[in-house]
Amino acid sequence: MNIFVTGGAGYVGSHCVRGLCDAGHDVVVYDNLCKGHRQAVDQRATLIVGDLSDSPLLNQTLADGNFDAVMHFAAFAEVGESVAEPLLYYRNNVINSVSLLEAMRARSVRRLVFSSTCAIYGTPPAVPITEDMPHHPINPYGRTKLAIEWLLQDSAHGWGLGATALRYFNAAGASPDGRLGEDHDPESHLIPRVLKVALGQADELKIFGIDYPTPDGSCIRDYVHVTDLSNIHQAAIETQEEGTFRCYNVGTGQGVSVKEVIEAAREVTGHELPAAPAPRREGDPPQLYADPTRITTELGWQPQYTDIRKTVETAWNWHQAHPNGFEA
Repeated sequence: MNIFVTGGAGYVGSHCVRGLCDAGHDVVVYDNLCKGHRQAVDQRATLIVGDLSDSPLLNQTLADGNFDAVMHFAAFAEVGESVAEPLLYYRNNVINSVSLLEAMRARSVRRLVFSSTCAIYGTPPAVPITEDMPHHPINPYGRTKLAIEWLLQDSAHGWGLGATALRYFNAAGASPDGRLGEDHDPESHLIPRVLKVALGQADELKIFGIDYPTPDGSCIRDYVHVTDLSNIHQAAIETQEEGTFRCYNVGTGQGVSVKEVIEAAREVTGHELPAAPAPRREGDPPQLYADPTRITTELGWQPQYTDIRKTVETAWNWHQAHPNGFEA
């Protein structure tokens, strides 16, 4: 297939682009590089530096490409920032997604896989989380992603779009061969923050909240390896039918606490990794982990990385080789 990938220079997007190229698909990446990295884009793909708000460039790119399908990763994704700057998130995430769908409709591109999030559930009534649980996001980031899912559902009904929303839990790890990894500035994700302490790039790790109603008082999350995410994106795009909307939780089904992640990193790196308690961050639910039954049943997906130590190990290998990220 000929696939158009928005945000394909980002963390998850770049891994998925590489997987698509490995599978023989033709890929065009469309990314403004405000968060992503040119060096992360597979050389077999074509990179167009552009923003989804640039309607002339977006429409011309889709007109020239004769695309079969779209993967949509382009979005801002920092919970704290979304709380402080909600208008920025609605403009970038929702309005730009409308622009993308308009351009797709004009060119009769009717297959899309969307990078959604477990943040649409907010604080769930129970764990593990199933797809039919109530959607009550508690931060603007989660609300923008839910709004895009509504756009996709209504577009499936209204003009025949076929769309799959993949509701990630916590993307983590790096490619097993060490070529691709996680490089954000600033870095807010737990595993790379822990590893920066191990590399001597930070003095101390902060645990945001140690009084949650969890066994050790720290937040619990479901860490899904980025290679497993890449595999499910490919399966989703290859099975997508027009005029249908599907949604899936993408997680291992296992909850791991912040303190457990830190302990795994201590074992992997051999460093002490001092950690200090800090106040809770606004918008953080106590527990989020998936029930992946639907995706394993319907798409046959099984995560290969279910041991947090193995996931941390792949990330550690990449960070050791790239202490300054992709700019090294």
